[in-house]
Amino acid sequence: MTEAVFHERQRLELCAVHALNNLLQRPEISQQLAEDICRGLSPNTMINPHRSILGTGNYDVNVIMAALQTLDYAAVWWDKRKSLESLVLSEIFGFILNIPSPISVGFLSLPITRKHWIAVREINGVFFNLDSKLKAPAKLGGPVELKGFLQECIARGSCEILLVVRKDVEEARLWINDVGEM
Repeated sequence: MTEAVFHERQRLELCAVHALNNLLQRPEISQQLAEDICRGLSPNTMINPHRSILGTGNYDVNVIMAALQTLDYAAVWWDKRKSLESLVLSEIFGFILNIPSPISVGFLSLPITRKHWIAVREINGVFFNLDSKLKAPAKLGGPVELKGFLQECIARGSCEILLVVRKDVEEARLWINDVGEM
């Protein structure tokens, strides 16, 4: 019997919180902690630029990066011009992607999109798409399928990829094999 994969489902505009928790495979980050991080990032502002003015979430990348730092992880922006073959997957804890996501009202899908945070992580040798809008984690497969998924996201455009690595991995640049690149 395999272990169950932790998967928080979408609530309000908390996709950043869900992406972090799905990546960590535990409910580590709360909405309250995300709000505290927002206040710490912009302590003297009436309207916080790192979240929705409605207080329903919609946290930006700064909140994600700060939350990861509190857990001794770092987020590295992936340069989409580079080949995904240069990734050293064994040194990467997981991925957080910011992708366009269609907006729907009930069963009606609107012709507009919003940005949405999702997590992708290897669990027991298998990579999973842990998108909180999915009913359950989606099994991607091995490294070839992961890179295909990431390439597909990049090809659709308007996608950002963060590599989540331990701080020591970031400092030593162990997440990339960039031999021969300038």
